[in-house]
Amino acid sequence: MSPVHSPNTGSVGSLGPFTAGHATLNLSTYTGPLETFSEWTRDHTNMTLWSLVTDLVGLLRPSHPPLLLLDVFTAPHPLISHSGLGAGCANVGCVPRKLMYQAAQLGRALKDSRRFGWECEERVSHSWSSMAEAVQNHIKSFNLCHYQDLLDSRVTYLSAFGELVGPHTIKVMDAYGNETYYSAAVFIISTRGRPRYLGVPGDREYCVTSDDLLSLPRCPGRTLVVGASVVGLECAGFLSGLGLEVTVMVRSVLLRGWDRKMAQKIENHMFVHGVSFLHHFVPVKIEQVQEGQPGRLRVTAQSTHGTDTYQGEFDTVLLAIGRDACIEDIAIDRAGVQYSHRTGKIPVNENEQTNVGHIFAVGGVQEGRSELGLTPVAIQAGRLLARRLYRGQSTKCDYTNVPFTVFTPIEYAACGLSEESANHTYGGDNIEVYHSYFWPVEWTLPARDKNSCYVKVICHIPDHERVVGLHVLGPNAGEIVQGFAAALRCGLTKEQLDTTTGVHPGCAE
Repeated sequence: MSPVHSPNTGSVGSLGPFTAGHATLNLSTYTGPLETFSEWTRDHTNMTLWSLVTDLVGLLRPSHPPLLLLDVFTAPHPLISHSGLGAGCANVGCVPRKLMYQAAQLGRALKDSRRFGWECEERVSHSWSSMAEAVQNHIKSFNLCHYQDLLDSRVTYLSAFGELVGPHTIKVMDAYGNETYYSAAVFIISTRGRPRYLGVPGDREYCVTSDDLLSLPRCPGRTLVVGASVVGLECAGFLSGLGLEVTVMVRSVLLRGWDRKMAQKIENHMFVHGVSFLHHFVPVKIEQVQEGQPGRLRVTAQSTHGTDTYQGEFDTVLLAIGRDACIEDIAIDRAGVQYSHRTGKIPVNENEQTNVGHIFAVGGVQEGRSELGLTPVAIQAGRLLARRLYRGQSTKCDYTNVPFTVFTPIEYAACGLSEESANHTYGGDNIEVYHSYFWPVEWTLPARDKNSCYVKVICHIPDHERVVGLHVLGPNAGEIVQGFAAALRCGLTKEQLDTTTGVHPGCAE
């Protein structure tokens, strides 16, 4: 790592609870258009890229000599000492949540297995502590592999606090308060979000977030999930699947901004399988009425549609009401970067550039793309940006038709527009919606519900019924939609869909 006063020397260190990495530095500044940036870097061989990131994009290095190395900054959650190297997805996000979802699915499979001839005990217990330990061990191993990748790619890895002090300069402070200043020509920002709190009495003292839940050493017990976001519903689903009593407090609607019919079907399925929903209430106070692990909490909530109040007691209160980008921690305003002070999101153009030309933002930190704040999107955008900067390529990240999946008790995946968005974009008269229920073969012997699994195809009539949205609710929905996502990018039509031979007997058929 090379400070400003000695741009051609390097060092490696471990400085504290934040993580970072660095490379060779150059005080030169590029002011030309992005299209000729890579040509300029060939004439400035000490060119470096600082990447102030916590998501996996920061671990992606293009095939380039060591003069391009990426810095990784990780801001810890207030209740967790260190959330690990790399993406929030891998440490406190979709990876551990899917592992816990799988734990719940295995519990259901044990019940089904009797109908397939397996003779199991009627009562099978689940150990939360064993599961949590196994998940955390996997995450540690995952991070160790990433760290080895950095070493193999000659990326210097440090732990330090960091903040911008100017357009091209960053200050790094170690755990002992020692400060060093560094400079670079280009910065990429892709900070992980922090869980949002309610701002009511007792929330920070007694509530946990999804980040905390995934490493919680004790069983949550009777749980109130505040918020009906993807994270909230996934957590509620796997907790219920593990045999816990779960209530979801919903301020307005489930999965706001997503396809309404699919959201309603998810709620119906979760309700039938034991999850309670408390609609149109928000907590106003959380009190501890009994100490211990987990202890007992009393929640007081106020109706959003009147003067009604609610009181209930729970072992755990889980907040899943959104995340805010950790922008203020790195002081990007000192570099002149504009951002939303409410959410921490940064406006960017189609090149991922901020209002400051040499500073880029990738991933969930981008303003207006919160629904696309997915790790695969950040990886793709970061990879393509690096290629544009250093390989002379021109391909930009396509933020349309991005597939996603939600690991609720019945898996939901989609690609393209919701029915509401399609009607708004093209007009109701120009949209045709095809839909069908299906019964997976593996559900037949256990006699599971015939009307839970559902598929919807949304077509734009004037464009030869081009498919503009595909929604699947059922087993392995994400695996199904992944393949169709490529077809949607190629302009898939309803006729082409109808004339494709299905794989039998499978859900995708």
